[in-house]
Amino acid sequence: MVEKTFPPLPESLTDFNDLAAVDGLDAVRELVEQAVPATPATPPPEWPDPILPGMRRVPDIPATVLPDWLAAMAHAVAESTQTPPALAVMSSLAVLATVLQRRFEVAPYGDSYTEPLALWTLSATPSGTRKSAVLNAMLGPLVHWEKLLRDRMRREIVRVSSVRAVAEKRIERLKQDAAKAKDSTERESLTAEIEREQNDMPDELRAPRLFTGDTTAERLQALLVEHGERMAVHSDEAGIFLIMAGIYNGGASNLDVFLQGHAGTTMRVDRAGRSAHIDQPALSFGLLLQPGVMAEVASSRRFRDSGLLARFLYAIPVSNVGSRDVRKRAPIPDGVRDEYERRLHQLLEGVPAPIAAPKTLTLCEAAREIWLDMAEAIELEQGEGGRYESISDWTSKLPGAVARIAALLQVATTGLDTKEVGFECMDNAVTLARLLVPHAQAAFGMLGTDATDVDAAAIVRWVRAGERVEFTKREAQKAQEGRFRSVDRLHKALERLEHQDVVRSFKRQNKGAPPSTCYAVNPKALSG
Repeated sequence: MVEKTFPPLPESLTDFNDLAAVDGLDAVRELVEQAVPATPATPPPEWPDPILPGMRRVPDIPATVLPDWLAAMAHAVAESTQTPPALAVMSSLAVLATVLQRRFEVAPYGDSYTEPLALWTLSATPSGTRKSAVLNAMLGPLVHWEKLLRDRMRREIVRVSSVRAVAEKRIERLKQDAAKAKDSTERESLTAEIEREQNDMPDELRAPRLFTGDTTAERLQALLVEHGERMAVHSDEAGIFLIMAGIYNGGASNLDVFLQGHAGTTMRVDRAGRSAHIDQPALSFGLLLQPGVMAEVASSRRFRDSGLLARFLYAIPVSNVGSRDVRKRAPIPDGVRDEYERRLHQLLEGVPAPIAAPKTLTLCEAAREIWLDMAEAIELEQGEGGRYESISDWTSKLPGAVARIAALLQVATTGLDTKEVGFECMDNAVTLARLLVPHAQAAFGMLGTDATDVDAAAIVRWVRAGERVEFTKREAQKAQEGRFRSVDRLHKALERLEHQDVVRSFKRQNKGAPPSTCYAVNPKALSG
């Protein structure tokens, strides 16, 4: 072992006390620091893979949150198509809403506050991830049901259509005769006959429709009128988003019918040549889109300001393209598919039927308590500085969405005679909500509507442009003072980057000055 030695003291001084007396304590400290080697610094922990702005780790969404028969189908579809279960789970929820909306509502407190069972789901995965196969499998029973009723009603539709055509021709002729009549008594007689013809003419009979794939706002209003104030949009193309953005209408978007359909708000449209009077509209969405298309059309500020984006439940699963087994073939078992169709057709009993008030479901006490616990936890985190501040418009609607999901799961479990939502279905709905929060954060980041994520991305661009391995908070603010006029805004962006392992904060000691807050940059973030 090598013995440590100190450098010799100046000849005129015999010890540290003499040195201190002549040059002061700082001279002693400097001499000691030169003599004693510094303790080797603890090596910093290894950097994990960073999550760059616009990217987030999202949890899987398992089919186990669904009732058994629905879970079996969602699992089988995911296995057959080799897709993340989230796609089939979200599609199945949208299918349930399509079947049950407008016929049921839920009253979480058991009073006048109610939530309709319309549900909007949006899953985003890249091209080539078999979205169409998932959508077709989940919609199959609804397509079959529409065809069955269309075939069954065909003769009656033709008969009614013929009667109406004859009556319309007769009314037109009577109007012409009445206009030519010179005698007031004859004219009154003809007018009375016109009224009788109009009153006796049967209402137009249409085959029932549950959903559409591509429609304008104006046609959607008509579909709601024609089909019992309920309609759904299921699609794996972005056409409906383009329509909502007004791309086909000179940029003039009409969002009212969509927003009112989600909330169940009374709709009154009276325009030249078109009217639509709907008391309780119910509109559901089941969309599977490509992330790039979604981000392009959702960049409209009105989408965010109107609350439209806040109404969707998002799933942004990790793509498994590149890891699928091309030799694996796992068809959906016939028993699973048949049971799925049988259950959905059971839930469609009585459709179509005259429009009536929806049946109101209440929550059992245990279900209400767990729902309130969830709502309270969200509320405490969505204020200023909270975890959900940047998506507070979405989290504000989450408790209502959870009540809707729980009611859908309950009716799917216990059938059309259901009166109350139980604890188990509410617990599954709350579990699903917790899983959906990071997916929503990822979606809003992807859409460029998460302000904190946008700021964090700007910092990453600045870091990369200068190839900085570390920087101070002051340097970051000064370099982007146009963006970060507020230190608090910069702090939120840096906190997001630190949470996502892009940077790591530390204190740098400055001689004669307060320590500086510095950030070391993850080398993996620099390399992309």
